[in-house]
Amino acid sequence: MLLALLAATSAQAHDGSSAPPPPGIQIPSLTHGQMAVIARHRGDILDLAQRQTVTDPTFRRLYNHGNLQFTYCLWGLMPGSLGDEESPFNECSHAYLATAKALLTYMATMPSAERNAKALISDIDAEMVRSGASWILCQYSGEAFSTGAVVEPRWRDIFFHLPSLAVLLAAAVALTAAAWSIIGAPRSRTA
Repeated sequence: MLLALLAATSAQAHDGSSAPPPPGIQIPSLTHGQMAVIARHRGDILDLAQRQTVTDPTFRRLYNHGNLQFTYCLWGLMPGSLGDEESPFNECSHAYLATAKALLTYMATMPSAERNAKALISDIDAEMVRSGASWILCQYSGEAFSTGAVVEPRWRDIFFHLPSLAVLLAAAVALTAAAWSIIGAPRSRTA
């Protein structure tokens, strides 16, 4: 696992520059505070999306891109990926949650999902107002995303973010222990 991680450090992550996003469906940014609210409702958004039987290419691109981003972000399991701006997984969390919000906004234009999507948007909007979510910003709050590019975690920064490093080391130890228990220790043959 560590070898794979070291190999991945050579991959270039999205650098948060002011360059325009690549071709694809443009996805508006969201603030750091909005991330937490969208994260709490992401399951509801995906549930509504999965119930849609009539879709179009825009819907499918947003849905698939959001799931791909979520996977790249290690399924949101890394500590601090939502709340810690220094987390190597914070920018990719912005990306998959911004995509979830864009998917919900798009579903509000679809006849089959419009009523449920607008009700969910209303609930999310009320929660954002109550929590002051739009006021909580970070370095990625103004960054727009696109279905034309995947935002990878900043792999090199994992070595400097102790919570992320601890989780990866614990996972490596657990995998090694599991492999050791399956394969077993080499047994000496006695004659």
